[in-house]
Amino acid sequence: MLPSEHMQNVECKFELRDPALARVILGAHRATLVDTLRQTDTYFKLADGRLKKRETQGQPTEFIFYHRENRPAARLSRFTIYSAAEAAEYFGATEPPVWVVVKKVRELYMLEGVRVHLDEVEGLGNFLEFEALVSPAMNLVKCYEAVERLRQALAPAMGEPMSLSYSDLLAADQA
Repeated sequence: MLPSEHMQNVECKFELRDPALARVILGAHRATLVDTLRQTDTYFKLADGRLKKRETQGQPTEFIFYHRENRPAARLSRFTIYSAAEAAEYFGATEPPVWVVVKKVRELYMLEGVRVHLDEVEGLGNFLEFEALVSPAMNLVKCYEAVERLRQALAPAMGEPMSLSYSDLLAADQA
């Protein structure tokens, strides 16, 4: 049994210079704090695309396969989420070679249909990420618009835009 749906989201990531201010701004905009998650993402070496095993404390393990450009502006990501059993069937029973492991604490907020992540990444620092899931109710244009509104609202707490993923940054530090 393979997942039937490939999904897309619009995402962008920034340095987070002031996490406390970001929380105040999110509160002023009536964002909903969904959860605080402790996550370990194990990235594997693949010839094409990226595959990570996401282990979140208290939740089932997921495997996320995705493609996206490394650029600092909001960008489209195409992804599929697999259960552990689906991943074993699709990618093989033996996991591919490990590339890098990312450990983080993620505060997950929802605002305007956008996932807002305040991430504290072990070895890297604090980051803010927006993810707007493309759906019939929220088309691609609406996703880009919502992410841009939130980027402007949270700008006082943010630093530079990030083109690379946490895995890229950690792999560069380990090289």
